[in-house]
Amino acid sequence: MSGKQAVIAVLLMAMCILRGSAAAQDEKNELTGMVGRMVISDQGIVGATYPNPFVRSGKGLSFEIEYARRLLGKEVYAISGEVPAVFNLDEDLGSGSDVVPKDYKQIFVTPALRFNLFPATAVSPWVSLGGGFAYFNENKNLNYYGTNPGGSSTSGVLQGGLGVDVRPFRARFSHFGFRAEVRDFWSGTPKLPLADTGKTRQHNYLIGAGVTWHF
Repeated sequence: MSGKQAVIAVLLMAMCILRGSAAAQDEKNELTGMVGRMVISDQGIVGATYPNPFVRSGKGLSFEIEYARRLLGKEVYAISGEVPAVFNLDEDLGSGSDVVPKDYKQIFVTPALRFNLFPATAVSPWVSLGGGFAYFNENKNLNYYGTNPGGSSTSGVLQGGLGVDVRPFRARFSHFGFRAEVRDFWSGTPKLPLADTGKTRQHNYLIGAGVTWHF
């Protein structure tokens, strides 16, 4: 390759990079759909004398819908306002006695700020921090038999998350990318009148992945 051809190749490459960066800066909005699992640690029941004296949680299949808008964008970093809404509609419960409902539903809505590194590149790691509310709705039936005396409740929730956005197909599918994330929703607990854990807060870890539309 001659020197002139090398200069032309470098200029063309620079133009492509600048064009991609400009396009990334113009895409201020995001809509994300994700699927994941909710992980909640087991908790001991205060004063229980029967075997397996714990409230044991399953790993509920969860769905997340998120809208975000970029508030500040640079080549190295970007700050966005986001509103993740997470739906865990079947969080199974178990215990050594008939003291917990069969399952309950969780909904989290937590407006937040998200900080992305290298937003104009193919791989962009990020952190998120925000807060909002949590809603719990318990099954009316206990795990084995009988009626659950608990019901629905709400609480405040703090959210912290880590993730990565990947956009490997900018040339053909420039508006779409992939996202993987872990978020912790630190919320109140569901009301379990027959299974007092002595806890007023719990960590709800969402591990998920999905697709983001940039527009």
